[in-house]
Amino acid sequence: MNLSGIFSFVFTLLILHFEAGKALTCRGPLRTITVSQSGNAQFKTIQRAIDSVSNQTQNIRWVRIKISPGVYRQQIIISRLQSCIYLEGAGSKSTFVQWNGHDTPFTTPTFISKADNIVAKGITFMNTFNRPVNGDEEVRLVPAEAARIEGDKCAFFECAFLGVQDTLNDHYGRHYFHKCFIQGAIDFIYGGGQSLYEECTLFFSVGRDLPEGRGGVFIAQKRESREDRSAFVFTKCNITGNGKGKAYLGRGYRPYSRVIIADSYIGDVVSSAGWDPWRGSKRVQDLTFVEEGCWGPGSTKSKRVPWMKRLRGSALRRFVDKTFIDQRGWITRLPVNSSLPN
Repeated sequence: MNLSGIFSFVFTLLILHFEAGKALTCRGPLRTITVSQSGNAQFKTIQRAIDSVSNQTQNIRWVRIKISPGVYRQQIIISRLQSCIYLEGAGSKSTFVQWNGHDTPFTTPTFISKADNIVAKGITFMNTFNRPVNGDEEVRLVPAEAARIEGDKCAFFECAFLGVQDTLNDHYGRHYFHKCFIQGAIDFIYGGGQSLYEECTLFFSVGRDLPEGRGGVFIAQKRESREDRSAFVFTKCNITGNGKGKAYLGRGYRPYSRVIIADSYIGDVVSSAGWDPWRGSKRVQDLTFVEEGCWGPGSTKSKRVPWMKRLRGSALRRFVDKTFIDQRGWITRLPVNSSLPN
């Protein structure tokens, strides 16, 4: 097969996967699996519980994995066919998943979710490589992801994602984050997802000084073209930090990067310019970086970059409303929100 034929074949597979993800509707009744490190449950590790869900055929029934409090030092991987899994922790301050993988985003994140229709609630996902714990020695600063989300129609409620560089890889698909806490220092929310972050906290912190010449960045969105529907939208969020250094709200990770921040608090950790074109875009007019209805000491626009966009009225509502990611009600049908259809 020649190069153009291979490209066409791969592109077709990607389209078929995305369309299949949109068509898949998980159903009830809800089956529950329990996890506890004490042994007083069906499984001692989260991965063993996930592995009990078939990955030979597409799962279409909701499976709740109820996780007891504890620190689970393990990597978690949900494969492409293991859809319709609901990870229910005991709260982000009592259920922790920790791993120290780094450098390779495809294989090393603490949590890798490849399937569509994945939900998590009340769990902290932490990559410890750039943020040593328990007295470990300080290490070099490299990409070390706490989570990589690849599937469509995935949602996270009251979860925390902790890291330093590339904490949350919001890679691809429609995603919803509600009341989540996301911490890092460099591009700590990045990727090409079509995602809505509602009532979340974005916390700029490294736990140590950044290397000389490296500034902080909250968001790096990778929209590739005008036709690309992806964007990161933040509404009713709290954008703050620990007061050590300054950070850009976002930078042009790809030529058409798109980030909308609305009705949110912006703290004084944000640099006065606000946004950085970076090397991902040669034409700043193609970038869509928006702040509307924000307040706080870092929200002053007098020194913002002149190419920042404005969105008002229906143009803004198009993004901040849940219909931006959910026109058919998949969020309201999640097991955290409602009873499930049989």
